[in-house]
Amino acid sequence: MTFSDFDLSKCSDGLLPVVVQDATTLRVLMVGYMNGEAFDKTLATGRVTFWSRSRHALWTKGETSGNYLDVVEMLTDCDRDTLLIKANPHGPTCHRGTTSCFDTPEAEGFIRQLSSVVERRHQEMPEGSYTTRLFIKGVKKIAQKVGEEAVETVIEAVDGNRDRFLYEASDLIYHLLVLTEQMGCKLSDLEAELQRRHRPS
Repeated sequence: MTFSDFDLSKCSDGLLPVVVQDATTLRVLMVGYMNGEAFDKTLATGRVTFWSRSRHALWTKGETSGNYLDVVEMLTDCDRDTLLIKANPHGPTCHRGTTSCFDTPEAEGFIRQLSSVVERRHQEMPEGSYTTRLFIKGVKKIAQKVGEEAVETVIEAVDGNRDRFLYEASDLIYHLLVLTEQMGCKLSDLEAELQRRHRPS
């Protein structure tokens, strides 16, 4: 992919609109613009660099704050006039100190983030971690915990206790993420299976 591959005929300033998305949570983080120089620098360094329309200069996101955006994947849209960058952020993206420049809920995408943490625990097996202890005990213990949390979730639902239901359901999801990792699967595999079953009316 090169900058000349894009069709910027509809962009009066000749700048390429860029949407940045968290590669893990899929949350939209920000929108910026690139000229050819910013695009090439992004490719060369692996860190998102924009063209500032106000300062008329290149700026690498995070060069002042340290909150860089490391490129994971770059995708063009169907009209080839907009770029989507999936990135790993180093801290908050917005100058306000928030995760995103858009006022979406801060917890948006957290289940994917938690799934990523569980995967790292499985790879690194840090001492003192509850997740590590589950992986050491193996699939039978993890599956048992999923069953226990499922029963507790059902009990709270039947009793109509919303707060306790949320608490137990959260425990259930966490342990299911651990079991999913133990089984060598990812959330994307679950999504693919659910999509396969989906039959639009």
